[in-house]
Order: sequence, then C-alpha cells, then structure tokens
Amino acid sequence: MDQVLSTITAPAPTDPVWQDAHTDYSPGHPPRPAPRGLAADDTEWSTYLQQHTPNGWLMRAGSLLETLASGRPIYLMHTTANLNAIRASGQLYQAPGCMVGALYCVLLTPGPDGLRPHNLGAWLLANKSHRDILIIEVTPEGPVPAKGIDYLRLGAVHLASYVDHRAFLTPAEDDHLRAAAMQRIRQAATVLDMLVRNACGAATPADRFLDQLAGAVPLVPFLGYAYFEAVSEYLMLHSTSPQTRACAEVGEMNTLLSKDLAFAAVDTMGQLFDLALFRPGHARLRELIGQVEPGLVDGVAEYVRRRLAHLFACVALDSSQDATAVTFAQATFDTLAWAAPGLLGQMLFRLLRTSPRYPQLYPVFEQPKATGVSAFWNTQGIPAPFNGTCPKGEIGLNMAWPAGARVWTADVSGGLLHPAEELPLTLVPRLSDLRDTALGRARFTLPNNEQRRQH
Repeated sequence: MDQVLSTITAPAPTDPVWQDAHTDYSPGHPPRPAPRGLAADDTEWSTYLQQHTPNGWLMRAGSLLETLASGRPIYLMHTTANLNAIRASGQLYQAPGCMVGALYCVLLTPGPDGLRPHNLGAWLLANKSHRDILIIEVTPEGPVPAKGIDYLRLGAVHLASYVDHRAFLTPAEDDHLRAAAMQRIRQAATVLDMLVRNACGAATPADRFLDQLAGAVPLVPFLGYAYFEAVSEYLMLHSTSPQTRACAEVGEMNTLLSKDLAFAAVDTMGQLFDLALFRPGHARLRELIGQVEPGLVDGVAEYVRRRLAHLFACVALDSSQDATAVTFAQATFDTLAWAAPGLLGQMLFRLLRTSPRYPQLYPVFEQPKATGVSAFWNTQGIPAPFNGTCPKGEIGLNMAWPAGARVWTADVSGGLLHPAEELPLTLVPRLSDLRDTALGRARFTLPNNEQRRQH
C-alpha cells in the first residue's frame, strides 16, 4: 500500500512543452535543443550577450535574478483600474498576456525607507497615475529557479490548445482559420525563408532584410513581436547613457528604452500595447534609434538581422529539423505542424484573437494554458514568474501558488511605496473576464444596451 501511495503522490514530471516555453538564466544550465544547421547556437549567443555587451552581466546577476535566488519574500507592485471590484469580491484573478496567466507586476526592492520600484515601476507610477497601486508579498519555498516564461516560445502551446479545443469551432470557422493561416504564411514565405537562411549563415544586406521584414509583419503579426524584442534587447544591452548606467548601478536593465521605442514607433501604443503594429523599415528604425540613443544607430541593423534570424529559427522550427532544408513556399498545414509548430501556433493564436467570436472562445482556448503553466510553476517552485524573453524587470504573481500571498494598498511618497491597508484577498487560478483586460476593452467592448441584452 505504501508503495502504491508513493507512486500516486510522486511529483509530476516536468512537462516538456512548458519546459521549452521557459528560458533558463541559471549558470551552467544545459543548452536548449535547437534545429540543426544554424550558424550559432543558444550557448554562443548567450555568451556573446552576457560577456561582450556593456550591460550583459545583468542577464546573470541583475537584481531580479538575485531576488529570486535569495529565497526571501518577493515584493511586487501591481497597478489596477478595478480596485473597487477587487475589494467587493475579495478575489484576484489570473491575467492573460505575455506571462500567460500570471498577474502582471514589477519588482519592488525593500530598503530602509520603503519599497523601491524597478525603473519600469517608476515609469508606471508616472504614466498610469489614474490607477491604484497594490503591494504584493509572496514567499517562496526556497531559492526560485531562474526560469522565465518566454512568450516568443509559446507557439507549440498555442498549437496544442488549438488541436485540443478545435471542436469548439464550427466546421466553417475551423476551415477558415486553417486556410487563413496557410495563406498568410505562403504569402510571407519569401521573407520567412530569408529569416531561416540568415540564421544558417546567409547575409542578406541589412537594409533589404529589415525592409522585407517590415513588409511581412501585417501578414505574420508574430514577426512584429520578435522584431520588437530583438531591438529592445539591443538597446538595453548596448546602451551607455547616464540613465542606463544609473539603472545598472542598482542591478536593473533600463526598460525605459523599450518603452520609448514602442511609443515612438506606434502612435496607438498608449491605447493597446500591440506589437503586431511594430514594423519599422530600415530607415525608420535608424530614425527611431536616433531618437532613443543616437550612439547606437550604426550597429542596430546588422545586430537585428543576425539576432532576429536566429530567434525566429529557434522559436518557429521544431528542434528536430534541419534548418538548411526548411522552406515555407509549398508548406501545408500538416507539414508545418510537424516542422514549424512554433510559427503555426503563433499564427493560429493571433488569428483567433481577431475572431468576432473570441469573447466566447477566450476561456476555452486560454484557460487551459493558464492552468498548465501554473502547474509547471508550482512543480518548479516558482511563485513569481518573470518575462523570460530577457530578465528586464517584468515579473508576475503565480495565482495558483498554494501558500497564497499578502496584498496591501500602497502609499507612494518620494518614489517609494509603503504598505497602507492590507486587503483580505484570495488568489483565484482562473482568468479574469475578457472585458476586464486591455484587449477586451480595446476590441470587444459592446454598447451598454447590447451588453444588457446578453445578460
């Protein structure tokens, strides 16, 4: 009986799909499997980024990673426009987004005079002053693994969710979704092939590479996200401005650079932070970098060409593939599901989000992802997952953490936060209503009379 019980209660093995969706920043971690034929592997890129850029050391020894490694209580700042509803319900819910189901927060560092927000938090305090501020304390069981959820690597997760739940689509919807995904990929095949060829060592002139990339983003919106992350990484790792040096002195990457980039590149970014709209061509990218940090203009195009090509090959293709043999021109749905599940999953996910029926389909397709990643985090001992595209300060609260968390309203004085009123809240591992999200408010808000008819 004891042997049977021990088998039943043994921890679940790590889910390889969720393992692959995380990037490990711990020293000496094993290399991630990657397609064959690439000009460089992840280990070579990590070595370059961490050891040969001015701020690369922050990728292994920044304040965020040190806080996680300490095993001490973690303090987070969350902004909300729904404090009254939170008080009334006594509950906090999961949030969809780049961290799947974690509640989006930024790191707070305890000090003798209060809790100091990360520079991203300082930006939020200055630019989201209409929102209420919450302080969250969550206590890990010990040192937290330096594994960050990387939304660029969620393609296989999105594809699995589609396969598992496509029965919730009508046959016509399913046919349209599959056909639309394939049509867009075939139309962008020349650019997608260019990306893979450059990852394998080809050297398309950087100006032509970026102009063609920008032209393909409307067809393959995921490219806008990958493009933005590559440019942001370049800025944060190479910047030597006084502002960046001040951030580095307290162990932080200067995330204000990426904010400046995003809002300068897309006029509507303040309404909905939609990186599918990030698509500057070569000349426009140089202009944008000149506005952010002029000294970095000359190096950006070639860096982005090499880095983005590598990132695309790694996140789009299955690790079993020989990248030198991949082409998208004649691809079918089934061949992509096998050879490029990351790309296909990202395409299906973003097409689904623009469907008129997405408000109905949202819990069907998104809740299993939030539940799955929460189980992974609990198995790994991660109460506060961070954005693993780069450990730049974006961190979340695992809403399924068994020990829960303490939450206070915040008083803000001199840029520091102080706990005010403790709120008796329960963490609920269920996604918030789509209407309470930025995406829902921007794209799916119904007129009041229409909402009343549906209730």
